[in-house]
Amino acid sequence: MEKKNSFTYKLTAPQQALLKELLAAGNYRPATVPHTILAVKGPDCCVNLYTSGKLLVQGKGAEDFVLFFLEPAVLGEAGLGYETVLNPESVAPHIGIDESGKGDFFGPLVVGAAYTDEDLARSMKAMGVKDCKLLGDAQVLAIGAKLRLLLGPARFRLVSIGPEAYNRLYAKIRNVNNLLAWAHARAIENLLEGVPDCPRAVADQFGAETVIKRALMKKGKNIKLEQRHKAESDIAVAAASILAREGFLRSLKKMSLDLGVPIPKGASDQVRAAAETLVRKHGPQILLRTAKCHFRTTEQVLAAAGSSRAALGPEGQAVSRSANPAPAAAAPRTPDAGE
Repeated sequence: MEKKNSFTYKLTAPQQALLKELLAAGNYRPATVPHTILAVKGPDCCVNLYTSGKLLVQGKGAEDFVLFFLEPAVLGEAGLGYETVLNPESVAPHIGIDESGKGDFFGPLVVGAAYTDEDLARSMKAMGVKDCKLLGDAQVLAIGAKLRLLLGPARFRLVSIGPEAYNRLYAKIRNVNNLLAWAHARAIENLLEGVPDCPRAVADQFGAETVIKRALMKKGKNIKLEQRHKAESDIAVAAASILAREGFLRSLKKMSLDLGVPIPKGASDQVRAAAETLVRKHGPQILLRTAKCHFRTTEQVLAAAGSSRAALGPEGQAVSRSANPAPAAAAPRTPDAGE
């Protein structure tokens, strides 16, 4: 198999110190790269350590650098080329689940589910599948399109809860994790229609495992569900994260085209400004059709436009709680098609 020429890692503070010592002793030239703590060029690779702690190694010699220098001297473990030996379950048949849009004011909540086995995992790694947070939007869109072709219609599913359905459900449940658990369960159930013999599903640990299990219906009752911290290191979960993010980005693009104004990601001042523009142009009710109204951003936007939550009706009254999550609620019914 052709060697990979790009690797990304998240380094701890002690690992960053070890990397600096390693590079100081080698034949590396300093380079100027924005937002880096350390950036160097070697004979056949570039090594950039960013202020976030993310390490990027690129070039035709990147794989050799990781294999012979980074793993033994900095990471303290041998992983490259030994993934299936060290963790055979990582490529055994299983489903990965992840979501996108949970922290974004505008747009839907999208949950992706992707199936993998040894052959699919090999193909996914070759096309650069990794946690979508380590990829730019253009990479997510490009890899997402390739993933959908690789998996075909039977081996992945998306559950997209549009803003109108989301606000209606949140007004009843008033707990994001319970809503998210229901969407995870639906994605598992839907994917099991295409891969009915899949024995295992892996998801990130965002809440009580019993909430997802309770929401599973007939097809999913017998599947082994694993919730892990940083589950995106699993290739199937990473694939699901890309598919979910691709679906979210495409939904935002469509919303922008439909409304004739750019709809930004996240929950920043730029997002608030865009929401204020929409409210002034279309009225407060536009937030129920475009945004997650339990965000506290809603109050700020409505106040700036001389309005309040009263203009949103009953489905716009729920507000995010800063305290502990509410007790588990019963799984909601399926949103209307197309929302």
